[in-house]
Amino acid sequence: MARDTKATMPLLVGLLILCVVPALGGGARIIEILVGGSMTVENARFFASPFPVVLHIVASLVFSIGGAFQLFYAPPRSTGARHKLAGRALVFCGMLASLSGLWMTQFYPRAVTNFDGHALYFVRLLVGAAMTFAICCGVQYSYRRDFVSHRNWMVRAYALGLGAGTQVFTHIPWFVFPELRSELLRTFCMGAGWVINAVVAEWLIIRLSRPRPVADGLVPEVGQ
Repeated sequence: MARDTKATMPLLVGLLILCVVPALGGGARIIEILVGGSMTVENARFFASPFPVVLHIVASLVFSIGGAFQLFYAPPRSTGARHKLAGRALVFCGMLASLSGLWMTQFYPRAVTNFDGHALYFVRLLVGAAMTFAICCGVQYSYRRDFVSHRNWMVRAYALGLGAGTQVFTHIPWFVFPELRSELLRTFCMGAGWVINAVVAEWLIIRLSRPRPVADGLVPEVGQ
């Protein structure tokens, strides 16, 4: 949706970097399930019911990587039809990611060894519901041809979907100070990733919504 590719290129690169660790971790998880890795107390739930977690990993990766290009990069000679087709695929993947995440939160046994407690359970439900709501709003506004609101809601959904990337950094205290591990710290490290992304998304929405200066007598593009 962003048309100034030079200005948004650093943002695009940064988002793709955030996708690297979750991509590696998700790929390792899928390989572990497919080849029959060693079963532990933490991963036994995935071996018992592998489909939801594999679906969640694949859908999340497509949504996070594809969404970075869809939202913040406009290739030369890009067309509205191409944007619409890619957008539908990403909406489908985003919904799969959020709904499968909600399913796992509700039905998978909690990872006691990782200190997943009641607070984190409710945070995950809230984030999953918020991401689903944001995607639905984005789709609704696209049908209304309100492309500014459509963009804003999809940015919000994308920010929540990319939480795993930011959580790599918010978990630094978790790994540096193992003696402090608890349900409270675990909830804080997980929640901080989503909160940071949500705040950055709102800042970005405000910045993208600013009117562009008129140059050479041309009216700045508004909308997509």
